[in-house]
Amino acid sequence: MTSREKTLKALNHQSGPVPIDLGSTAVTGMHCSTVAALCDHYGLDKRPVKVHEPYQMLGLLEEDLIASIGVDTVGMDPLSTFFGFPPEDWKPWITPWGQDVLVPGKFNITDDEKGIYVYPEGDTSIGPSAHMPTASFFFDTIIRQPEIDEDNLNPEDNLEEFNPLTDEEVAKLKAAAERAAATGRAVVSGGIGTALGDIALVPAPFLKAPKGIRDIEEWYVSTAIRQDYIHEVFTRQTEIAIANMEKISEATGDLMDVIFICGTDFGTQTGTFCSPDTYTELWHPYYKKMNEWIHANTSWKTFKHCCGAVENFMSLFIESGFDIINPVQCSATGMDPQTLKDRYGEKLVFWGGGVDTQHTLPFGTPEEVSAQVLERCEIFSRNGGFVFDAIHNVQANTPTENIVAMIDAVHTFNQG
Repeated sequence: MTSREKTLKALNHQSGPVPIDLGSTAVTGMHCSTVAALCDHYGLDKRPVKVHEPYQMLGLLEEDLIASIGVDTVGMDPLSTFFGFPPEDWKPWITPWGQDVLVPGKFNITDDEKGIYVYPEGDTSIGPSAHMPTASFFFDTIIRQPEIDEDNLNPEDNLEEFNPLTDEEVAKLKAAAERAAATGRAVVSGGIGTALGDIALVPAPFLKAPKGIRDIEEWYVSTAIRQDYIHEVFTRQTEIAIANMEKISEATGDLMDVIFICGTDFGTQTGTFCSPDTYTELWHPYYKKMNEWIHANTSWKTFKHCCGAVENFMSLFIESGFDIINPVQCSATGMDPQTLKDRYGEKLVFWGGGVDTQHTLPFGTPEEVSAQVLERCEIFSRNGGFVFDAIHNVQANTPTENIVAMIDAVHTFNQG
């Protein structure tokens, strides 16, 4: 059975070995420092890690490491990073923690006593769009929202980053899909304008001078007091997204297996940001429209990322047409693995939930990591419907022996 076949069985809720994802998306990856540590552990050639997503300082898993781990999925090369420049034309950089890495050619920075600043599209002639504080391991977005004129708000301002794909962009995505499919692993695509109100994207760290509602707090306020405005943004965004997916589908055919739709988080550690009624009013119609188009016209499975305590949203995600939920934050209130599987496992694929990345993986012993992974595999893999991944990205300073214990435990389960 190939990695792709293994993954498709899981996605179709068929029993079989548990597939592993590490690195196919920006929410299932690894910090560049942990990638380097794993390369050392497996005795691979010494070389700088490519930081393919500098916002979170995620490291690219290359073929030798993927083979050593046994990863069954692969992400398509994106058109752009979170900072508006492509992951290409690599150049060396030494991180604040002293790691030699490769960064995209337009990764241009300045620094001061407060840390490091990065610039949208690499343009240092304007203000920075993100800041890595001293002693941090990733960037935080800098809010650059203009003063809001309540009487003259224009939804078009929150749509400037959502545009029809050009022929050149479609050709690049087709080539990326072909490269990914050639690996024999399940192909995961990033969404093209499908992310509705994703709070990582609202401040637009990739735009030089973002307009509209770009402050995170103001955006959440708007979901309560400016719902007509949000509807206008989401309506037009959904139209553009479906038109772009039509182009991608025509170009790639059956090369893609999974499409990442949206990373909007609705949960906190203990509850949700909004009520189920607000979700149903604002997000559901547009998610449903995109998912229904995908299911009617392609074989793609649709991937929803949502952190936090969102057990009461799971049935809503199903109604909206999502096939996959990630990262399955089992440490949040009400997110008991057995309950989730029993209630929603026939409809949703759990992509993640494999080990707690807030407590067990970074601070537990290898034995504790292994025990939790084996337990989660036992629960979530019943009758398929489970792709193993940690809960969100593996963070900096995670002990290498714990990451190895996590990986080994999945293989032990599959061999058992």
